[in-house]
Amino acid sequence: MKRIKILLLFCLIIISLMVISGCNQDKSVLNIYNWGQYIDTDLLTKFEKETGIKVVYELFETNEHMLAKIESGSSNFDLVFPSDYVIEEMISKDMLHKIDFNNIPNFQYIDNRFRNLEYDPTNEYSVPYFWGTLGILYNSEEVTQNVDSWSILWDEKYTGQILMLDSMRDTIGVALKLNGYSLNSVDPVQLEEAKKMLIEQKALHNGYYVDETMDMMINGDANIALNWSGAAMDIYWQGAEHIKYALPKEGSNLWVDCMVIPKTSENKKEAEMFINFMLDPDNAYQNTEYVGYATPNQIAFERMLEENPEVTDMDAYNPSQELLDKCEVFIDLGDNREMYNQLWTEIKVY
Repeated sequence: MKRIKILLLFCLIIISLMVISGCNQDKSVLNIYNWGQYIDTDLLTKFEKETGIKVVYELFETNEHMLAKIESGSSNFDLVFPSDYVIEEMISKDMLHKIDFNNIPNFQYIDNRFRNLEYDPTNEYSVPYFWGTLGILYNSEEVTQNVDSWSILWDEKYTGQILMLDSMRDTIGVALKLNGYSLNSVDPVQLEEAKKMLIEQKALHNGYYVDETMDMMINGDANIALNWSGAAMDIYWQGAEHIKYALPKEGSNLWVDCMVIPKTSENKKEAEMFINFMLDPDNAYQNTEYVGYATPNQIAFERMLEENPEVTDMDAYNPSQELLDKCEVFIDLGDNREMYNQLWTEIKVY
């Protein structure tokens, strides 16, 4: 009888372990691939608590790095956050799932200005996440001249005080715009001019950076930096009000970053749940206030302007239509990407 009891106890233990193991295996997981410093991580915790879905979160620094990893087939990301022109390329390469908008009722809050744009004209593959511009950060205590042109990035007076972006399209685009060309130019002559300008500029700046730029500006390691509008807002919220943002008169890039579901995803339903969660107006407001970038969520954007009226006239968050009219959206380079890649390599290694 004692042996039977021991055997029954042993069986119960085995069954319990199998159940626990099965539960662990069945627990939903969401693999997210996003830019650095691009979400309020409290929202990840909130999503996990509300849904029971475990979030695995990884970071990338540039669109090109992200695309290369997805294309390599070595990843199984369920949700990624590319910029507009990369989305266009991913669609053309059949890399994305169509999104079931029946699972995303909160899409109703997306401003009409950010629907059916050139990179996803049928609005089937992407959901806008943040938008903004590319401009110039500067220390107003050290840079006293009027900052309204890209030319300041080539001003010898600021040698050793300039930071550039380690981002191919953005950096080459600045040189193109300063020369009066489109930032989507594929003209070899125009691109050669831009390359020469950027090579000459290397004697003036401190290097190419991404996430380090904000801390370097706040710490006084540099006085001028090429960066995105959201970085300016993040710096502002940190209390460094002497760091200003300018959107140059020559025009710039108007960008939209989106949430998309790559075909590597094994958890499409969970990805759509997360998209819907992020479009909730309260969550979108929390995220835009934390990250600093402008949200395409109309309710959250209006709340931001109402509760933080000081941002209404800030070019970093709410630029004038006059300035926006001079901006361009990046388009997919198609077969000309290799020309840009070669150009960027020559600039970086010179």
